[in-house]
Amino acid sequence: MSLTDLSSVLWRARELLELLLFKLEEEQLLLASNRSRWLAHATREVEVVLDQIRQTEVARAAYSQAVAIELGLSAEASLGELADTAPAPWGDLLHQHRRAFLTLTSEISAMAEINRDLLTAGQRAARETMLAFADTVETYSPQGKAVSGGLRRPSLVDEAI
Repeated sequence: MSLTDLSSVLWRARELLELLLFKLEEEQLLLASNRSRWLAHATREVEVVLDQIRQTEVARAAYSQAVAIELGLSAEASLGELADTAPAPWGDLLHQHRRAFLTLTSEISAMAEINRDLLTAGQRAARETMLAFADTVETYSPQGKAVSGGLRRPSLVDEAI
């Protein structure tokens, strides 16, 4: 195993992380526009990319361990340690990979958090709509738990909505 093999698998991992970011943005656009018809497909695509990332991560770990041992480091050496020890031009390339991974993971985390918020808001809106047409009202107990109880008052519904 060599630095060339490690670099190749790192490029593949970067491509997959960029694809994941793209798929999360697609999912976000669907959520933000209330287009739930394709949401299951978008979520499935995210899961496929995550599975590919897991598979690539196994290969990356194997190549990283082999390169670390070749460079006289411990098998658990980080990418930063590999980059610091690797000869030129590999050190610079590994540092670039590391910076790209940090940037991509930060962007993915932010996008995933926004998507979670949008999903939660959508679920809450759907639940409130369903409760509006139910015979009971959901309230809170003195302990703060949600409970169903009480009869719903008659209400007007604007059919134009």
